[in-house]
Amino acid sequence: MATPPSELEPEASSGELTKAELIRDAGPAGLLAVAWTILPAIFGFVLLAQLGPVSEWLTEQGSLGILIYVVVFALTAGFGLLPTYAQAILGGWVFGTVIGLPAALIGFTLASAIGWSLARMISGGRVEQLLKRHRKSDAIRKALIGRSPFRTFIIIALIRIPPNSPFALTNLLIAACGVRLGMCTLATAIGMLPRTAVAVGFAAAAQSTGAKDIQTFVTDGLGIWVLIGGIAMMLIVLMVIASIGQKALDRMTAEDGDHL
Repeated sequence: MATPPSELEPEASSGELTKAELIRDAGPAGLLAVAWTILPAIFGFVLLAQLGPVSEWLTEQGSLGILIYVVVFALTAGFGLLPTYAQAILGGWVFGTVIGLPAALIGFTLASAIGWSLARMISGGRVEQLLKRHRKSDAIRKALIGRSPFRTFIIIALIRIPPNSPFALTNLLIAACGVRLGMCTLATAIGMLPRTAVAVGFAAAAQSTGAKDIQTFVTDGLGIWVLIGGIAMMLIVLMVIASIGQKALDRMTAEDGDHL
């Protein structure tokens, strides 16, 4: 007896998903994607504006402040409330590079696990099935998970390298494509290390001038031009890192495309 058409697995269409269609068809996961696009940008600026009071409070907590920082980092980044760059700057400002960098690494690694779990729970297999119905999106999904685990690991790490790679949204994409949790967290830790080190180091250097916050660094510290120069140098380093990572990612996805 022939299987009814409604029970057949939908064949991938050649149409390309628009953002509006993806959000609509993804259901709750689409709403989550919208929230994870807007909220980190807003709360990130708020955190940097309140860098002085927050850093003072963390410093007053002594060694417990490190644990508080890691836990809050993991929860707020994992639930898509704060961007990792703002929290990396906070870690460098309060704890310096030696402590701030490993604390930030632990924080966002735990955050990736939380974000992956939340995205998987909300999206289920809906987004994965949605991607399969469109050839271009399905090609991206297969390039990510369709070959060896090692290649998947490398691609995820490369995706995480650029400073403009949105942490929470990338968690949603990785989880929706069916990448395993262990792979996600380990590749995230490796991929985000360079950009986190730059942000932590920049903040630690700025705080070493004796400034209490960014505003004080500009008005009473070394001045606005030093800040602009420091930011410019940080951006140049990040752009170089991102360019190297993007070229490597392009080569790998191009090779995957030849096999699809």
